[in-house]
Amino acid sequence: MRQFYRPLLMLILLALLPACAGPMPAASGGSQKVLRSEKRRAAAPQVSEADLEALVDGNAAFALDLYHRLAAAADDNLFYSPYSISLALAMTYAGARGETEQAMASALHFTLPQDQLHPAFNALDQELASRKKEGGEGADGKGFRLNIVNDIWGQQDFTFLQEYLDLLSTNYGAGLRLMDFKTDPNAARQEINDYIAEQTEQRIKDLLPDGFIDQDTRLVLTNAIYFNAAWAYKFAGYLTQDAPFTLLDGSQVDVPMMRFGEANNLQYAAGEGFQAVALPYEGLKLSMLLLVPDEGAFEDFEAALDQERLDSILDSMERRQVHLSMPKFEFDASFGLKDTLAALGMGQAFTSSADFSGMTGDRDLQISDVVHKAFVKVDENGTEAAAATAVGMRVMGMPVDQVIELTVDRPFIFFIRDDFTGAVLFAGRITKP
Repeated sequence: MRQFYRPLLMLILLALLPACAGPMPAASGGSQKVLRSEKRRAAAPQVSEADLEALVDGNAAFALDLYHRLAAAADDNLFYSPYSISLALAMTYAGARGETEQAMASALHFTLPQDQLHPAFNALDQELASRKKEGGEGADGKGFRLNIVNDIWGQQDFTFLQEYLDLLSTNYGAGLRLMDFKTDPNAARQEINDYIAEQTEQRIKDLLPDGFIDQDTRLVLTNAIYFNAAWAYKFAGYLTQDAPFTLLDGSQVDVPMMRFGEANNLQYAAGEGFQAVALPYEGLKLSMLLLVPDEGAFEDFEAALDQERLDSILDSMERRQVHLSMPKFEFDASFGLKDTLAALGMGQAFTSSADFSGMTGDRDLQISDVVHKAFVKVDENGTEAAAATAVGMRVMGMPVDQVIELTVDRPFIFFIRDDFTGAVLFAGRITKP
């Protein structure tokens, strides 16, 4: 049970440029050229179960660290993709050395050495990619989609180490898209934004804000993730009606509340101060985990939620007949993550003391900023979610039969997870639908 429901997290966005050694075939992509390493992505990386579990556990710990930081600054609702953020920063971490490497590993909970970490990310990404081969519908009646795309965008006259480009190609499938940040940084920004919007079916627009790219930018690493899946057990649309939802301050608002037409056999747990239920998507490989604290207990439950507590909840879940009611919701969110990541311990990466010599051979780059945007829509048919992350690099110096009634009419926390690996793709909370 623990292995099946083990928590994990996943994160996203990037860009970069050519190396000094070895030929790299060029291919046109849009208005920019794409340089691809001669080393193709490893289709079947040899990764042990222990390494994959270590990656998933580390990502879960990072996801929860990030949750508490972002929740403390949020006014109400929260939604983000820890997997997208992890992926984008993992590609950045591949070029980190010395104290910068150590600080990033600690903040991101990367416990594997670099030569094991990146193949583990590749194996996990390809396991997730296999989900779309298993069929099923999307929430919009079209096919199920779980698309994860990594890219690197680099200044066309700047030199990167061949081994760094090879690593990103082999483990992340990322080719180097040549850009001219120096001459027209705003045009480059718009081109990246348009690409991300296309990869997320127009749900993530304007990822890179004004000023994210300037004439000193040399590399942008991006990850985009798009998810669209139908519930395995759909809500009865004719039963949706307005009902009261209690806010954190005790007041109530009316929200459209969805309801099952009949009880369904779901993974469920109840403990001191909370109830939990997992809503599977078609194909039964991914689910949305709802954590519903008792009325008046949300803040204490949220403050105490860590990886150990989440593991314990997942371990305790059992099949029960659940008649569920919950609100429909739709919203988007955006974050500048520089201060948050610095507070988690990787502040050096944003300063002139940063060491990303694994990218260029010199200590000439630092992270300028990390931005993230996310979107989620939950209705009677299923879930649509999208997120993207960008890392900017700049030159320095510059009882089984009993029916359980669960009405989610109060603030709750939720995760969208891959049940087979335990990977947490998205995380959030609803305090004001």
